[in-house]
Amino acid sequence: MTGPDKTPLLAVLATGGTIASKKGADGAASPALTGQDLLAMLPPMAVELSPRELLAKDSSCLTLADMQAISDAVGQALADPRVFGVVVLHGTDAMEETALLVQIQHQPGKPVVFTGAQFAADHPQSDGPGNLADAVRLALGGAAGVALAFGGQVFPVWGLYKSASDSAQAFRCAGSEPATVTHPLPAPVSGLRVDIVALHPGGDALHLDASLAAGARGIVLAALGSGNATPALVSGIARAKAAGVPVVVTSRVPEGLLAPVYGGGGGGHDMRRAGAIHARLLRPGQARILLALMLANGCDMAEIAHAFEDAPA
Repeated sequence: MTGPDKTPLLAVLATGGTIASKKGADGAASPALTGQDLLAMLPPMAVELSPRELLAKDSSCLTLADMQAISDAVGQALADPRVFGVVVLHGTDAMEETALLVQIQHQPGKPVVFTGAQFAADHPQSDGPGNLADAVRLALGGAAGVALAFGGQVFPVWGLYKSASDSAQAFRCAGSEPATVTHPLPAPVSGLRVDIVALHPGGDALHLDASLAAGARGIVLAALGSGNATPALVSGIARAKAAGVPVVVTSRVPEGLLAPVYGGGGGGHDMRRAGAIHARLLRPGQARILLALMLANGCDMAEIAHAFEDAPA
């Protein structure tokens, strides 16, 4: 897993994002730098870096097919016996989603480190080069699995979420529970429709029903508190269950474990009785990825519930 001169070889996959962005003539920042451009900003390091251009997108525009393409490229790099580890340059808006996809699909036995930036390459506070240097150092540390190096911190991917839009310390984890999915789910998520429906106090089931009508294979509810909604949503969950569409309940609250405790007609307890699955730890973006993966791999409702709700012993 080293280059010809025994120097460790890291594959660097460039996908766009703020780390690769500069302002154009219209004043808007968009991906403009290649992976090689970014590597040229690094200080001298005892490593061989092999860049590959995958995408040049803002991660807010990534489809499940795009995320799958990134995951596939990571898998190809991991399969190369010369490669010691992988660094993925990625936009922050969907960082936690793609990182979780890679972890669950590959369960890597080599280090895979995601990183990016909050400030564009031509911004006075540009944080991309520092984050990239940290990611390379973390990958050289050799710890297997997927991690995020960002803002001088290191995070596991299970429960990861973006917590700030204007700070170099952009990420946090929702909790410290280990992952409940401990084996790869390799089938591709491309082609699946899995929707996130945002809830609000007093809301009805209009958007849930619209997702069902649009052919969603699964639905994630970004609910209130510890995973609560309204009686109208409970009725919508029952309709989804009758249609064979799993509904996973998570929360707009960023941290803490979720529990189906409350009644009152629309609480988490009522939602679970109607057939909903509580995500326990994962927030909406990652819950969508896990649900899509389980559907793509043919998991039944009991397996999906176990993955989301049961903490490992």
